[in-house]
Amino acid sequence: MIQTLLVANRGEIACRIFRTCGELGIRTVAVHSDADADALHARVADTAVRLPGAAPAETYLRGDLIVKAALAAGADAVHPGYGFLSENPGFARAVLDAGLTWIGPPPEAIEAMASKTRAKDLMGIASLAESEVTEADLPVLVKAAAGGGGRGMRIVRRLEELSAALEGARAEAASAFGDGEVFVEPYLEHGRHVEVQILADTHGTVWPLGTRDCSLQRRHQKVVEEAPAPGLGGGLADELYTLAVHAARAVSYVGAGTVEFLVADGRAHFLEMNTRLQVEHPVTEAVFAVDLVAEQIRVAEGHALEKDPPRARGHAIEARLYAEDPARDWAPQTGTLHHLAVPAGVRLDTGYTDGDTIGVHYDPMLAKVVAHAPTRAEAIRALAGALERAELHGPVTNRELLVRSLRHEEFTSGRMDTGFYDRHLPALTAPAPDPYAPLAAALADAHGRSRFGGWRNLPSQPQVKRYAMAGEEHEVRYTHTRAGLAADGVCVVHAGARLVVLEVDGVRRRFEVSAYGDQVHVNAIRLTALPRFPDPTAQSAPGSLLAPMPGTVVRIAEDLAEGAAVEAGRPLIWLEAMKMQHQISAPVAGTLSALPVSVGQQVEMGTLLAVVEGDRP
Repeated sequence: MIQTLLVANRGEIACRIFRTCGELGIRTVAVHSDADADALHARVADTAVRLPGAAPAETYLRGDLIVKAALAAGADAVHPGYGFLSENPGFARAVLDAGLTWIGPPPEAIEAMASKTRAKDLMGIASLAESEVTEADLPVLVKAAAGGGGRGMRIVRRLEELSAALEGARAEAASAFGDGEVFVEPYLEHGRHVEVQILADTHGTVWPLGTRDCSLQRRHQKVVEEAPAPGLGGGLADELYTLAVHAARAVSYVGAGTVEFLVADGRAHFLEMNTRLQVEHPVTEAVFAVDLVAEQIRVAEGHALEKDPPRARGHAIEARLYAEDPARDWAPQTGTLHHLAVPAGVRLDTGYTDGDTIGVHYDPMLAKVVAHAPTRAEAIRALAGALERAELHGPVTNRELLVRSLRHEEFTSGRMDTGFYDRHLPALTAPAPDPYAPLAAALADAHGRSRFGGWRNLPSQPQVKRYAMAGEEHEVRYTHTRAGLAADGVCVVHAGARLVVLEVDGVRRRFEVSAYGDQVHVNAIRLTALPRFPDPTAQSAPGSLLAPMPGTVVRIAEDLAEGAAVEAGRPLIWLEAMKMQHQISAPVAGTLSALPVSVGQQVEMGTLLAVVEGDRP
């Protein structure tokens, strides 16, 4: 029996595994980088071990340090979570060779399926040779052979883009997984991403635990997932179950895993097998009323599964909350997460708590929110409503995008595919600010300031406050009267530091206000308080390219130097942030007049990267 378990991972998945261990009476061990010394997963575990020496982005890829930590802490089992070393057969062997129990499939099964190229060979599917790709093959997808999560993936629509796509994908894959191998396959524009959860024991039983649809993706990384996948007719679901079980049996699989497909025109195209627990596993847990982590542990202890899997009930949908700005090319965001809470009735899996810092070194996912209901329509309504009412105070997030996505007719009717955001992102991110949010923020601030007296016996000019909201500046005016605070066009029913109630055209509206310095949250809207008189010197020179996020300069275009002529749209600089590379391109044709950064340099958001002076007519 397992007594003490180390999780070779961080953040949300480590916390989620620890929760099940607590319910089973298993002691827990966390590992952490220096950047994660105060992270939630390191705080909630019974024991935490620092992984020394490596850079934060590489720490959790050091299998030797993790095995050493497990032995030092007295652990007798290791769970890899997802990402990092979870699909690394060498790490699995190192764990077993150290006399520890491995909560996962045999190394040989991981080896057979961990490389997507070898997995395709096993399933009888050929990849495209890089040197043989022609115009007729386009579009194609460059894809990392190891790992997942959208890292090391590039869509190529023009043949001349293939070389750069291969180079960028290799660099990103090597950074994320320690393996730079990539391959090329046909890219299906309008397919649905459908997968089958499997669970297998050491006694020959394999459970296919239903389907999941994960078609809503950004940068090939899943954003919304649901179970079961809607609209699979004509025996397609049964075909997917058969193929998934075949893949598991072909490699003598043990434990939890996922077989992924692209479904197009009623046909299933094998993508890969993930030999680990998936991020989206909670939707399967909800539908089948099963704890997959507990089952992983039971299987590793040698217990047999029942002959038949449990029966599915209802529908579940999961949305991933990211600290990112979808309207700015999904730019990751950093800063303090002041407060995170969701309404009762939905599941929240997170690796953060109030006051934690969202850094630059890891994936920007804040949390997963999961709703389960008797029908798909009810699950959609519950999840969208919970996200809309969630208290989410801190950096910019994708919350509004998620709410709009869930309520989009293409999604509610089950007609979505992997190109959903390619088609709809501009509409889904179009600003729709509440015109009364700035006034509510100003009145709440005024209440706090007026506790020491604000009313004057003589008439005075209105007070003025300025806020940035949805990329625009808003100026609001209010006055102190004998009866309290007042503003033109509305009736101020109540104005407190945390709650403002306004009556507009006979309708009362409540605004919950929370302020953290110049950052103000009014209901679900994020505002920034601006100085009344802007600093005229706080302007960037025309043509300045500023870092859209904190990160590391990992590449500068070849032969790029000050004085060089550049074309509009030419890639100039590549930043790496949160394990993804972000391309900075010339906004106009002109001359590069400044290049103050170098490869390897750490930069903060707003750092000047380059200046391109546009050509004059």
